[in-house]
Amino acid sequence: MEDMLSAYRGCLLGMAVGDAMGQTVDNKTWEEIQSLYGPNGLLGFDLQDSEYAEISSYTQFAAFLCNGLLLAVSRGKVDYLRFAKVALKEWTRSQQFYRDPEESYCWLAKLPQFRRRNCRDARMLDNLRLEWWGTMDTPRNNNTAPGAITAAVATALFYNEKRLTPEQVGTLTGETIALTHGNPEAFLSGVVLAYALTGILQEPNVPLVDQFLQAIAVMDGQFRSRFFQAEELAMQLRRAIALVKSGTVTPQEGMEQLGCIDAASCLAGAIFACLIYPNDFDSAIITAVNHSGFSAATGAMVGAILGARLGDASLPEFYLESLECIEPLNVIAEDILRAAPTLSVFDDSWDHKYVQGQPPEGIAL
Repeated sequence: MEDMLSAYRGCLLGMAVGDAMGQTVDNKTWEEIQSLYGPNGLLGFDLQDSEYAEISSYTQFAAFLCNGLLLAVSRGKVDYLRFAKVALKEWTRSQQFYRDPEESYCWLAKLPQFRRRNCRDARMLDNLRLEWWGTMDTPRNNNTAPGAITAAVATALFYNEKRLTPEQVGTLTGETIALTHGNPEAFLSGVVLAYALTGILQEPNVPLVDQFLQAIAVMDGQFRSRFFQAEELAMQLRRAIALVKSGTVTPQEGMEQLGCIDAASCLAGAIFACLIYPNDFDSAIITAVNHSGFSAATGAMVGAILGARLGDASLPEFYLESLECIEPLNVIAEDILRAAPTLSVFDDSWDHKYVQGQPPEGIAL
């Protein structure tokens, strides 16, 4: 149980570290990054303008979804997508104003760092404000960006064999991302990430490259008949793995070659960085954010993957001491791990968080 909790905490905290570091240079060119931070690029948090490293929408999005899925557990419901929508509506509302809402289902909505307006995908936020959202089969748009890809972190952490089948993890992930990102390569990239994270959490001793290959194969087998893009995505991700095995490029050259300009290429970049440094969280994160693309998305994915694989103890202290959201993410990690498919015994602390929508005692507001 302690090892599992360490993996859950590592997944969420690692995601936040990669997100917070990556957003500093998000969508800057490699040349611009070098001009700002030197020839080796960004090597840690840039805290010149802030006391703490601030998270962006990638961490907020995943954490709110975790909160929403736990709302479903607290009510004994199995319509998890419905509660994911409830949580995303609350997050969307939090991005519009700072005052506390009159009524809130998600306790995270009470915390300043989780309602700070720092969305890395304005088009996603615009879609969340509309009357109806998309599905995998009836897309609202053709958005290929990685803005919602960290939904996969929430669904992977939520997996429990008594609650969901592995196939349902993929479906829930795809449908959640498709609410705002209608291009199949966007939501199928999230499916691959969810399957990889689920495998890492459930079978931590399987080599990382095998986890990625299995996740790609399962996604392809599940969705190829519905979306021709599944096969194309599988080939793209396998090329990233082959690039690591070839040993013909430096880490930074590999990231530039992979692009990291949409959900699929960001996932390819994350896989590349993780396989280059499978046991070195710091080096992998540095690789994940130093390129001409979406650094926050790539960093968040690498942080989640290696945090889950190596555990929270593997995260360097110099990252954690500057991260703003450790306590709330640790609470979410513990709650989503211990949550049974339904709760049959009254728990005052759980009721406080997931029925009354109030932050746990001791969490600073």
